[in-house]
Amino acid sequence: MMFYRPILSIFAALLLLALGAGGYYLLQTLSGPKVAVVGSIIGFGGRKWQVLEIQDGRALIISQNVLESRLYHSSNNAITWENCDLRHYLNNEFYNSFAKKDRERIPETRNGNPNNPWYGANGGNPTVDKIFLLSLEEVSKYFGDSGQLDNRPSNATHYINDQYNSARMTRDKDGDAAGWWLRSPGHSSDYAAYISDGGLVYVIGNLGSNGGLRPALWLNL
Repeated sequence: MMFYRPILSIFAALLLLALGAGGYYLLQTLSGPKVAVVGSIIGFGGRKWQVLEIQDGRALIISQNVLESRLYHSSNNAITWENCDLRHYLNNEFYNSFAKKDRERIPETRNGNPNNPWYGANGGNPTVDKIFLLSLEEVSKYFGDSGQLDNRPSNATHYINDQYNSARMTRDKDGDAAGWWLRSPGHSSDYAAYISDGGLVYVIGNLGSNGGLRPALWLNL
């Protein structure tokens, strides 16, 4: 049995050389506890991320926790995701905070930006992003869909309060429950939808205060 360990080590080294930049990640995946499967938490760029989807050698990931608090936009005027300050920050300063080898693993993603499904507010043009926020539709897809987004309950005037609240809840760097921004518009184009610290989906939106930043991105595996 003592001969197996050196042989396996040589095999792992050869595999790493053959696969290049993605080799280390694959060796982690094969080892077991760091497998990137939907729902798992992986490390990337010095941060922890939750895996939402895997397809075609890529994983859609979102930060496990709120990373910081920022305004969606600096002024209270009609704005869409395409032109808001938060998108500019994510795709410039935040993106550039990653090391070069990590930036090379983040592909551009074409995102649709649907109108608000309850209020009809304009979602704006499709965008091409490296880093982005989830939309209302993506939150329903990845964190649980009670059907309320597509079929607004008669008693739901502002938000979705359902059995998936706990799945949408997260914390900030101090360990406190924290809300987080979405890229979808709220009830008008000067508001943006968000998730409350209790996990409620505020379809009506907010804008005039700082909100939690929970970035998402596609990662080449």
